[in-house]
Amino acid sequence: MSDALRRLARAAKAGAIPGGSIENGVLKIDRLTAAVPEDAEVMVLDLYGRLPGIRITDLLLEVDDEIGFTEAFTHLRTGVPCTDRIGLLNVLLAEGLNLGLSKMAGATNTHDYFQLSRLSRWHVESEAMARALAMVIEAQSSLPMATFWGAGQTASSDGQFFPTTRQGEAMNLINAKYGHEPGLKAYTHVSDQFGPFATQTIPATVNEAPYILDGLLMTGAGQKIREQYADTGGFTDHVFAVTALLGFQFIPRIRDLPSKRLHLFDPASCPKELKGLIGGKIRESVITANWPDILRSAATMVAGVMPPSQLLRKFASYPRQHDLAVALREIGRVERTLFIIDWLLDADMQGCQHRGGTLMIRSCPVRHSTP
Repeated sequence: MSDALRRLARAAKAGAIPGGSIENGVLKIDRLTAAVPEDAEVMVLDLYGRLPGIRITDLLLEVDDEIGFTEAFTHLRTGVPCTDRIGLLNVLLAEGLNLGLSKMAGATNTHDYFQLSRLSRWHVESEAMARALAMVIEAQSSLPMATFWGAGQTASSDGQFFPTTRQGEAMNLINAKYGHEPGLKAYTHVSDQFGPFATQTIPATVNEAPYILDGLLMTGAGQKIREQYADTGGFTDHVFAVTALLGFQFIPRIRDLPSKRLHLFDPASCPKELKGLIGGKIRESVITANWPDILRSAATMVAGVMPPSQLLRKFASYPRQHDLAVALREIGRVERTLFIIDWLLDADMQGCQHRGGTLMIRSCPVRHSTP
């Protein structure tokens, strides 16, 4: 950390911070702009025009013929795969389009509402969805074309809001950020090969950050990830701590970065150019005293004893004086400080962070869906 601080101080003194400056102890950052070639949009439209047209139902059947993902949807009681493939695909299509079974029954001439409802009740549940998705992601990542986009070791995650019925206010489903409509969020992880390898439904009002590690630790594709990007909702000190402990490089987009303070082991030795950025001293003794419990907590997450989000939310709910929660926060402050310094000095990291956020937008263009 001392070396990182000296490098930042030298850059600040020389006016060499990429896209920013530190003047009179105040950090200033220029707004990043997308480095997109002028002809990119024309090329994208041209490529789309060259793709053959295909009905979504025919595409689902073709993919299932190739990899057999419908076999993952076994009967809850008997464990036998669903034999009504067309009906099952209708249910999955209704789920994917947020259409609902009633409207899907009206749109198809093969199944009525009660037939679709029975298939949904006995075959389509979260574990089956996860198994089928894993099969699709594995098949997609093995395609030669996937390697043109990435190695499957980088991912980005973000939440998408989906409106629900107007009965949701009593269930605390209304988030003013998305207006006055009740709804839920789908928190999705997308790899650099554009495969959405993990999706969770979470309340619209909760902090997204604890759910980052669920997608990384509870899926096969997630365990291959080494570099994780996240939007502003994915940033907490606890997440910084745990991702570092587990070997992930965490690169979140931090809202209002100039207002964030650096935390040091020895603030008194901080270079004078950075004095205005210092927020406090790291409580090293708390980390040392709780180190065995910190390792046990990390091992619990890796072993899958409980979802990481559940444990992180528990830590976040603890009183401020709870030693383990404070120790994790202090580790997170160390990692956050190192990340901010690296980000300020590395123009490539700034660009990668911007592209990591763009990955989610390109993969999931529909931010608000109607039922």
